[in-house]
Amino acid sequence: MIDQEHEDFRQAVRDMATRHVAPLANEIDRTDKFPEHLIEIFGDMGLIQLMVPEQYGGPGGDLLSSCLAREEVAQAGSMALAQLAGQNNIVVNALMTSADQQVLDHLLPRLARGRTLTCIAITEREAGSDPSLMTTRARRDGASWVINGAKQFITWGSIAHYALVFARTNDAPGARGISAFLVDTDQPGWQVTKANDKMGQHGVPNNEILLENVRVPAEFMVGTEGNGFGAAMHGLHLNRPTVAGIAVGGAQCALDYAISYAREREAGGHRVAEYQGLRWMMAEDHTHIEAARLLVYRCASAWDAGAAPDEVTRLSSMAKLFAADTVNRVTANAVQILGGHGYMTDHPVERYMRDAKLLGIYEGTSQIQRNIIAKRILR
Repeated sequence: MIDQEHEDFRQAVRDMATRHVAPLANEIDRTDKFPEHLIEIFGDMGLIQLMVPEQYGGPGGDLLSSCLAREEVAQAGSMALAQLAGQNNIVVNALMTSADQQVLDHLLPRLARGRTLTCIAITEREAGSDPSLMTTRARRDGASWVINGAKQFITWGSIAHYALVFARTNDAPGARGISAFLVDTDQPGWQVTKANDKMGQHGVPNNEILLENVRVPAEFMVGTEGNGFGAAMHGLHLNRPTVAGIAVGGAQCALDYAISYAREREAGGHRVAEYQGLRWMMAEDHTHIEAARLLVYRCASAWDAGAAPDEVTRLSSMAKLFAADTVNRVTANAVQILGGHGYMTDHPVERYMRDAKLLGIYEGTSQIQRNIIAKRILR
């Protein structure tokens, strides 16, 4: 499933992450400061802009490469910074599906340089998993749209240069009536009103955003009026296996640490690794990680080989669901294997456990993934 080209790419990312990410991981958790110098390092490797097509100057990476990149950065010790690999993926995939050529020509060459960050602004206080409750509005004013509303839990919101913003443009029920807009965050009216203090995944900003009369040229609507939510769903379906890749890498990192500890630590006159209950725990965790990894690779390879979008949607939800459950299980077990030491900040496994929790929440909760899977196998 993994050819030599992808293995070489994996090794290059692993070497970079070992050198530049691993030494920073604990400090980033303590300070909650994003290390901006990594933008240049990741960008020079083509990681931030990984899926920008070659015709626009980008690497033209495939979905499997995005999964591998995120897995390796997470395995180096930071599930948070793994999000910087393929940071532009959701917006790029949404634009490639729905945007006019003028929008593509404007943004994609900028992204291709690997210095421009993006974010996606969907979630609101009363509209998370259910977009029909969205209250942000956009009204047409001559050659522009004017957006007013508020968004919350926006990852990268404070440092993104461009945002894909979703707003209601008419009163059609459900997701119908929601349109998408590419917004330059330097535009007057884009206001970062809060930096959220998260449980884990420190170092990656997460913000609340207020949009007050943000004016967007009409040609920067992505897709047709009232049909913008499909662009978001396409971007999310393709991003979910990469989030699952973060989960796989994070789980492997936690298990590796627990195994190393168990081999060295003695308790009751025996090495921890000699106790059958803990040996079985590690064996089961290893099995779950390998199964999650193969499911992620299968999903990514299916898309890269041209599988039907509906099949990729099913596989992406399965990969994210199973990998998120796996990383939460494995990190909790790592804390358990270390016992009291695992609960202390002297060891990173408590951080891994905190970081893992988000993976079953963002990009569609695990409950939503179950709904998506059930819908596709029952219809």
